Amino acid sequence: MHRCLRAALKMVSCERPCVKKPSVSVFVKRNTSKYSAALLKTPSGRLRTSARMPEINTDDLDEKQVQLLAEMCILIDENDCKTGADSKKNCHLNSNIDKGLLHRAFSVFLFNSEEKLLLQQRSDAKITFPGCFTNTCCSHPLYTPGELEEQDAIGVRRAAQRRMEAELGIPQSQVPPEEMTYLTRIHYKAQSDGIWGEHEIDYILFMQKDVEVNPDPNEIKSHCYVTKEELKDMLRRAKDKELLITPWFSLIAETFLFKWWDNLQNLKQFMDHKKIHRM
Repeated sequence: MHRCLRAALKMVSCERPCVKKPSVSVFVKRNTSKYSAALLKTPSGRLRTSARMPEINTDDLDEKQVQLLAEMCILIDENDCKTGADSKKNCHLNSNIDKGLLHRAFSVFLFNSEEKLLLQQRSDAKITFPGCFTNTCCSHPLYTPGELEEQDAIGVRRAAQRRMEAELGIPQSQVPPEEMTYLTRIHYKAQSDGIWGEHEIDYILFMQKDVEVNPDPNEIKSHCYVTKEELKDMLRRAKDKELLITPWFSLIAETFLFKWWDNLQNLKQFMDHKKIHRM
């Protein structure tokens, strides 16, 4: 990484996976396919998967990250209506994404009292977009009662609280769901490599607070607080292929982020819970 970037970013120590990851090609593709539900109901009313899980060799992947592939994500249609559940593994396989498999997600943007944005660099152990810089926290609500609850996006906000602790070590008491501002949703699709990718309706959550950060090195390679100008410089470097940025963060930064950032004390004007922005 270039010396000037090092000066701008506060890096933290991290553990490296034993297996070297291939380089990642990042691109974004507009979604044009119709969603077809991957789950059916049995006569008893229970949900079951309608297709078998593709056989994917995970021997060369990080053991802890492979274990997380068993988590159950919330499947949705293109209007963000729940249709069932499927494993994180199934939701992130391009072979299923190409058939329209879509799940619910969130992206947190946490600012400190100086209005600097907390970024993370995803660890090299991550299965999708390893080593990429991104916003504070990006993950998925799970198919559990507390995170399925939709009133005021409380389930998504609870998931964000859970994942900020898991990834960044932020105590849950410091990031209560009621202090998160749910702005809007974006729908995007992106490949990480030939096997893995993302297809999500992403809830955008803003928060301003000084917090304690103690990242899990299996999740996060480095973290830093940046000003607007420092982030703009990182975006320029990403275009010159000097560093990698996740596609969802790039999309949000290029379309909405700086306008929202300029109005941290007056975000209510940007809240739109009806529209889903198709990116």
